[in-house]
Amino acid sequence: MEWLNYHHLMYFWVVAKEGGLVPAGKVLRLSHPTLSAQIRTLEERLGEKLFQKEGRKLALTEMGKTVFRYAEEIFSVGRELLEVVKGRAPGQQLRFDVGLADAVPKLIVRRLLEPALALAEPVRLVCHEDAHEKLLMGLAAHELDLVIADAPVPAGSRVRAFNHLLGETGVGFFGVKALVKTYKKGFPKALDGAPMLLPLEHSPLRRSLDQWFDRLGIKPKVVAEFEDSALLKAFGRDGVGLFPSPLAIKDEINRHFGVEVLGVVPGVHERYYAISVERRLKHPATVAITASARTDLFG
Repeated sequence: MEWLNYHHLMYFWVVAKEGGLVPAGKVLRLSHPTLSAQIRTLEERLGEKLFQKEGRKLALTEMGKTVFRYAEEIFSVGRELLEVVKGRAPGQQLRFDVGLADAVPKLIVRRLLEPALALAEPVRLVCHEDAHEKLLMGLAAHELDLVIADAPVPAGSRVRAFNHLLGETGVGFFGVKALVKTYKKGFPKALDGAPMLLPLEHSPLRRSLDQWFDRLGIKPKVVAEFEDSALLKAFGRDGVGLFPSPLAIKDEINRHFGVEVLGVVPGVHERYYAISVERRLKHPATVAITASARTDLFG
């Protein structure tokens, strides 16, 4: 049996709809060479050229126009399928696909998603963890119902999605007892030269912390940087260094990782967003998550 890679077909479809690799790359958050390679793979699989150069632009070949018509129908049927599945018979589980940005702490995620599992109607929760850009692409392709992230959709993004602020929390530094005892006196100036575990430089929290360090003239010793917040805390639990984390879950952090709060970072906050393709949230799990976050977790 011959198989068609529908991801490649989706990339082709978006390039055709947007009128070129550059605008399609903005929508899909993919580079020009990556998209070009995906289109070339689809052409090799079909044994036909789908695009041809017309001046500096790409135009569909006759076969490309045929493939595009089929792609339109396929993705239209896919959207209809999702609607049918969500309008399932009573008693069947409601599937809820949620994308989780790597940087969002797992304890925050656990608290945020808990209300979705407490609904009167059964929900099957399916979690997908990835980089922010890839999750937005999944949202645009209707593969996800919701994305939970520590940053909104970037300004100028071609992905049509809406940000719903779940809430914000202060940030503090945590560490094992020995480290807290060493750096407690004279905090925050005592952080100068202190062993530190930090998120990657491109993350919103890291940028805020770096600005705070610069304002106070503090230069910590950065021992390690992490994309995954759970891994960062695991190193913190082993006493490798101090680490920042949201104060909204300070009790859970202390209990799970055997650490203590060293001090609060004034003026630095973490914000969390529910991102959806809907301006008005409709999925019952999404409604429950946002309501609980705003009244309980961040209330």
